[in-house]
Amino acid sequence: METSSGVGRGRTDSVQQIFGRPRGVVIGVIHCPPFPGSPRFQGASSEALYEAALADALAYAAGGVDGLIIENHGDVPFSKPDDIGHETSAFMAVTADRIKRETGLPFGINVLANAAIPALAIAAASQAAFVRVNQWANAYVANEGLIEGAAALALRYRARLRADGIRVFADAHVKHGAHAIVADRSLEELVRDVEFFDADAIIATGQRTGDAASADYLRQMRAATTLPLLVGSGCSERNVAEILSIVDAVIVASSLKVGGVWWNPVEEAKVRAFMKAAR
Repeated sequence: METSSGVGRGRTDSVQQIFGRPRGVVIGVIHCPPFPGSPRFQGASSEALYEAALADALAYAAGGVDGLIIENHGDVPFSKPDDIGHETSAFMAVTADRIKRETGLPFGINVLANAAIPALAIAAASQAAFVRVNQWANAYVANEGLIEGAAALALRYRARLRADGIRVFADAHVKHGAHAIVADRSLEELVRDVEFFDADAIIATGQRTGDAASADYLRQMRAATTLPLLVGSGCSERNVAEILSIVDAVIVASSLKVGGVWWNPVEEAKVRAFMKAAR
Protein backbone atom coordinates (compact mmCIF):
# COMPACT_ATOMS: atom_id res chain seq x y z
CA MET A 1 0.00 0.00 0.00
CA GLU A 2 1.38 3.38 -0.95
CA THR A 3 0.96 6.73 0.71
CA SER A 4 0.05 9.86 -1.21
CA SER A 5 3.75 10.65 -1.44
CA GLY A 6 4.30 7.44 -3.44
CA VAL A 7 6.56 5.88 -0.83
CA GLY A 8 5.62 2.34 0.19
CA ARG A 9 4.66 1.11 3.67
CA GLY A 10 3.90 4.59 4.99
CA ARG A 11 7.51 5.83 4.92
CA THR A 12 7.97 9.54 4.43
CA ASP A 13 10.11 10.99 1.65
CA SER A 14 13.48 10.97 3.38
CA VAL A 15 15.09 13.46 0.98
CA GLN A 16 12.34 16.03 1.57
CA GLN A 17 12.38 15.38 5.30
CA ILE A 18 16.15 15.71 5.74
CA PHE A 19 17.06 18.40 3.22
CA GLY A 20 13.86 20.42 3.00
CA ARG A 21 13.39 19.91 -0.73
CA PRO A 22 12.20 16.83 -2.64
CA ARG A 23 14.46 17.10 -5.69
CA GLY A 24 17.68 18.69 -6.88
CA VAL A 25 19.53 17.94 -3.64
CA VAL A 26 23.35 18.00 -3.63
CA ILE A 27 25.28 16.10 -0.95
CA GLY A 28 29.05 16.58 -0.64
CA VAL A 29 31.28 13.77 0.61
CA ILE A 30 33.89 14.33 3.32
CA HIS A 31 36.65 11.82 2.57
CA CYS A 32 38.26 11.71 6.01
CA PRO A 33 42.05 11.30 6.16
CA PRO A 34 43.45 7.97 7.38
CA PHE A 35 42.52 7.33 10.99
CA PRO A 36 44.75 5.60 13.57
CA GLY A 37 44.77 1.86 13.03
CA SER A 38 44.60 2.10 9.23
CA PRO A 39 47.60 1.31 6.97
CA ARG A 40 48.02 4.84 5.58
CA PHE A 41 47.92 6.62 8.94
CA GLN A 42 51.20 8.50 9.33
CA GLY A 43 50.93 9.70 12.92
CA ALA A 44 49.03 12.96 12.42
CA SER A 45 47.57 14.45 15.60
CA SER A 46 43.89 14.02 16.36
CA GLU A 47 43.41 17.74 15.90
CA ALA A 48 45.01 17.66 12.44
CA LEU A 49 42.65 14.87 11.38
CA TYR A 50 39.59 16.78 12.57
CA GLU A 51 40.73 20.02 10.97
CA ALA A 52 41.32 18.38 7.59
CA ALA A 53 37.80 16.97 7.51
CA LEU A 54 36.31 20.23 8.78
CA ALA A 55 38.11 22.25 6.09
CA ASP A 56 36.38 20.21 3.38
CA ALA A 57 33.04 20.54 5.17
CA LEU A 58 33.38 24.32 5.35
CA ALA A 59 34.29 24.53 1.65
CA TYR A 60 31.21 22.51 0.76
CA ALA A 61 29.03 24.66 3.01
CA ALA A 62 30.39 27.91 1.58
CA GLY A 63 29.76 26.58 -1.91
CA GLY A 64 26.09 25.97 -1.13
CA VAL A 65 25.56 22.20 -0.89
CA ASP A 66 22.43 20.90 0.82
CA GLY A 67 24.12 18.30 3.01
CA LEU A 68 27.15 16.11 3.65
CA ILE A 69 28.24 12.49 4.03
CA ILE A 70 31.20 11.76 6.30
CA GLU A 71 33.14 8.60 5.48
CA ASN A 72 36.44 6.95 6.36
CA HIS A 73 37.70 6.84 2.78
CA GLY A 74 41.30 7.37 3.89
CA ASP A 75 41.30 3.97 5.59
CA VAL A 76 41.98 2.03 2.37
CA PRO A 77 42.28 -0.89 1.99
CA PHE A 78 38.97 -1.22 3.81
CA SER A 79 38.25 -3.91 6.37
CA LYS A 80 35.16 -6.05 6.43
CA PRO A 81 32.62 -4.94 9.05
CA ASP A 82 33.64 -7.34 11.83
CA ASP A 83 37.30 -6.32 11.50
CA ILE A 84 36.85 -2.56 11.92
CA GLY A 85 38.36 -1.28 15.17
CA HIS A 86 36.45 0.76 17.72
CA GLU A 87 38.95 3.57 17.20
CA THR A 88 37.40 4.22 13.77
CA SER A 89 33.99 4.80 15.32
CA ALA A 90 35.46 7.04 18.01
CA PHE A 91 37.39 9.29 15.61
CA MET A 92 34.48 9.49 13.18
CA ALA A 93 32.04 10.44 15.93
CA VAL A 94 34.22 13.35 17.05
CA THR A 95 34.77 14.41 13.43
CA ALA A 96 31.03 14.34 12.75
CA ASP A 97 30.22 16.33 15.88
CA ARG A 98 32.68 19.08 14.94
CA ILE A 99 31.32 19.29 11.40
CA LYS A 100 27.75 19.46 12.68
CA ARG A 101 28.58 22.29 15.09
CA GLU A 102 30.50 24.32 12.49
CA THR A 103 28.28 23.90 9.43
CA GLY A 104 24.78 23.15 10.72
CA LEU A 105 24.17 21.09 7.57
CA PRO A 106 22.26 17.80 7.66
CA PHE A 107 24.68 14.93 7.26
CA GLY A 108 25.05 11.18 7.05
CA ILE A 109 27.66 8.58 7.99
CA ASN A 110 29.25 5.88 5.83
CA VAL A 111 31.73 3.45 7.41
CA LEU A 112 33.65 1.43 4.85
CA ALA A 113 33.35 -1.32 4.05
CA ASN A 114 29.63 -1.88 4.63
CA ALA A 115 29.86 -1.35 8.39
CA ALA A 116 26.22 -0.48 9.02
CA ILE A 117 26.29 -1.04 12.78
CA PRO A 118 29.30 1.24 13.47
CA ALA A 119 27.71 3.80 11.16
CA LEU A 120 24.48 3.72 13.15
CA ALA A 121 26.40 4.07 16.44
CA ILE A 122 28.29 7.10 15.10
CA ALA A 123 25.07 8.56 13.67
CA ALA A 124 23.28 8.21 17.00
CA ALA A 125 26.16 9.83 18.91
CA SER A 126 26.56 12.74 16.47
CA GLN A 127 22.88 13.29 15.61
CA ALA A 128 23.36 12.38 11.95
CA ALA A 129 20.23 12.22 9.82
CA PHE A 130 21.10 9.09 7.86
CA VAL A 131 23.62 6.37 7.17
CA ARG A 132 24.78 5.08 3.81
CA VAL A 133 25.09 1.32 3.50
CA ASN A 134 26.63 -0.04 0.31
CA GLN A 135 25.24 -3.58 0.49
CA TRP A 136 21.88 -3.64 2.26
CA ALA A 137 20.27 -6.73 0.73
CA ASN A 138 21.67 -9.82 -1.04
CA ALA A 139 25.46 -10.23 -1.34
CA TYR A 140 28.31 -9.48 -3.73
CA VAL A 141 32.04 -9.97 -4.17
CA ALA A 142 33.87 -6.73 -3.38
CA ASN A 143 37.52 -5.74 -3.13
CA GLU A 144 37.27 -6.79 0.52
CA GLY A 145 35.86 -10.24 -0.28
CA LEU A 146 32.33 -11.56 0.14
CA ILE A 147 30.06 -8.79 1.48
CA GLU A 148 26.63 -9.79 2.76
CA GLY A 149 23.54 -7.62 3.09
CA ALA A 150 23.44 -5.76 6.41
CA ALA A 151 19.72 -5.07 6.73
CA ALA A 152 18.63 -7.72 9.24
CA LEU A 153 21.30 -7.03 11.86
CA ALA A 154 21.40 -3.28 11.27
CA LEU A 155 17.66 -2.70 11.64
CA ARG A 156 17.62 -4.67 14.89
CA TYR A 157 20.57 -2.67 16.19
CA ARG A 158 18.84 0.60 15.23
CA ALA A 159 15.77 -0.54 17.13
CA ARG A 160 17.86 -1.30 20.22
CA LEU A 161 19.31 2.21 20.06
CA ARG A 162 15.78 3.61 19.69
CA ALA A 163 17.17 5.49 16.71
CA ASP A 164 14.46 4.85 14.14
CA GLY A 165 14.77 8.47 13.01
CA ILE A 166 18.13 7.67 11.40
CA ARG A 167 17.33 6.95 7.76
CA VAL A 168 19.04 4.32 5.62
CA PHE A 169 20.35 5.34 2.19
CA ALA A 170 21.29 2.05 0.53
CA ASP A 171 23.11 1.25 -2.70
CA ALA A 172 21.67 -1.16 -5.23
CA HIS A 173 24.08 -2.94 -7.61
CA VAL A 174 26.90 -1.14 -5.80
CA LYS A 175 30.25 -0.11 -7.34
CA HIS A 176 33.64 -1.73 -6.66
CA GLY A 177 32.46 -5.30 -6.96
CA ALA A 178 31.03 -8.18 -8.96
CA HIS A 179 27.43 -9.35 -8.67
CA ALA A 180 27.79 -12.85 -10.07
CA ILE A 181 26.16 -14.23 -6.91
CA VAL A 182 22.89 -12.54 -7.84
CA ALA A 183 23.34 -12.56 -11.62
CA ASP A 184 20.06 -14.43 -11.99
CA ARG A 185 18.23 -11.38 -10.63
CA SER A 186 17.62 -8.33 -12.80
CA LEU A 187 18.70 -4.82 -11.86
CA GLU A 188 15.06 -3.99 -11.17
CA GLU A 189 14.74 -6.93 -8.77
CA LEU A 190 17.90 -5.94 -6.92
CA VAL A 191 16.44 -2.46 -6.43
CA ARG A 192 13.16 -3.91 -5.20
CA ASP A 193 15.03 -6.13 -2.74
CA VAL A 194 16.62 -3.06 -1.14
CA GLU A 195 13.23 -1.35 -0.87
CA PHE A 196 11.63 -4.53 0.52
CA PHE A 197 14.24 -4.58 3.30
CA ASP A 198 13.09 -1.13 4.52
CA ALA A 199 15.74 1.18 3.11
CA ASP A 200 14.60 4.81 2.93
CA ALA A 201 16.38 5.79 -0.29
CA ILE A 202 18.21 4.02 -3.14
CA ILE A 203 21.68 4.97 -4.42
CA ALA A 204 22.90 4.23 -7.95
CA THR A 205 26.59 4.28 -8.88
CA GLY A 206 29.00 3.64 -11.72
CA GLN A 207 31.62 0.90 -11.59
CA ARG A 208 34.01 2.73 -9.23
CA THR A 209 34.56 6.04 -7.44
CA GLY A 210 34.24 8.86 -9.96
CA ASP A 211 32.58 6.76 -12.68
CA ALA A 212 29.22 7.95 -13.98
CA ALA A 213 26.16 5.74 -14.36
CA SER A 214 24.41 5.92 -17.74
CA ALA A 215 21.06 7.65 -18.15
CA ASP A 216 19.44 4.37 -19.25
CA TYR A 217 20.75 2.61 -16.13
CA LEU A 218 19.32 5.37 -13.94
CA ARG A 219 15.95 5.22 -15.67
CA GLN A 220 15.78 1.47 -15.06
CA MET A 221 16.35 2.05 -11.37
CA ARG A 222 13.95 4.99 -11.27
CA ALA A 223 11.18 2.80 -12.70
CA ALA A 224 11.84 0.04 -10.17
CA THR A 225 11.28 1.96 -6.92
CA THR A 226 8.91 4.39 -5.23
CA LEU A 227 11.71 5.56 -2.94
CA PRO A 228 13.91 8.62 -3.51
CA LEU A 229 16.75 7.81 -5.93
CA LEU A 230 20.24 9.27 -5.61
CA VAL A 231 23.35 9.03 -7.77
CA GLY A 232 26.49 8.24 -5.78
CA SER A 233 29.35 8.58 -8.27
CA GLY A 234 30.45 10.31 -11.46
CA CYS A 235 28.59 13.62 -11.06
CA SER A 236 30.28 16.72 -12.46
CA GLU A 237 29.39 20.24 -13.47
CA ARG A 238 28.92 18.96 -17.03
CA ASN A 239 26.41 16.19 -16.35
CA VAL A 240 24.63 17.12 -13.11
CA ALA A 241 21.66 18.82 -14.80
CA GLU A 242 20.93 15.72 -16.91
CA ILE A 243 21.32 13.42 -13.91
CA LEU A 244 19.00 15.53 -11.74
CA SER A 245 16.36 15.38 -14.46
CA ILE A 246 16.08 11.65 -13.62
CA VAL A 247 16.94 11.32 -9.93
CA ASP A 248 16.16 13.23 -6.75
CA ALA A 249 19.66 13.91 -5.41
CA VAL A 250 23.35 13.51 -6.16
CA ILE A 251 26.29 12.60 -3.95
CA VAL A 252 29.46 14.26 -5.20
CA ALA A 253 33.12 14.55 -4.22
CA SER A 254 35.91 13.78 -6.70
CA SER A 255 34.95 16.36 -9.34
CA LEU A 256 34.98 19.09 -6.66
CA LYS A 257 38.47 18.27 -5.39
CA VAL A 258 41.79 19.80 -6.43
CA GLY A 259 42.78 18.06 -9.68
CA GLY A 260 39.58 15.98 -9.59
CA VAL A 261 41.26 13.46 -7.24
CA TRP A 262 39.29 12.16 -4.25
CA TRP A 263 42.09 12.44 -1.68
CA ASN A 264 42.75 16.15 -2.42
CA PRO A 265 41.03 19.07 -0.66
CA VAL A 266 37.65 20.42 -1.79
CA GLU A 267 37.77 23.58 -3.92
CA GLU A 268 35.07 26.06 -2.95
CA ALA A 269 35.03 27.61 -6.43
CA LYS A 270 34.31 24.20 -7.97
CA VAL A 271 31.49 23.67 -5.49
CA ARG A 272 29.93 27.02 -6.42
CA ALA A 273 30.12 26.23 -10.14
CA PHE A 274 28.65 22.78 -9.56
CA MET A 275 25.76 24.20 -7.55
CA LYS A 276 25.04 26.76 -10.25
CA ALA A 277 24.78 23.94 -12.79
CA ALA A 278 22.68 21.81 -10.45
CA ARG A 279 20.19 24.58 -9.77
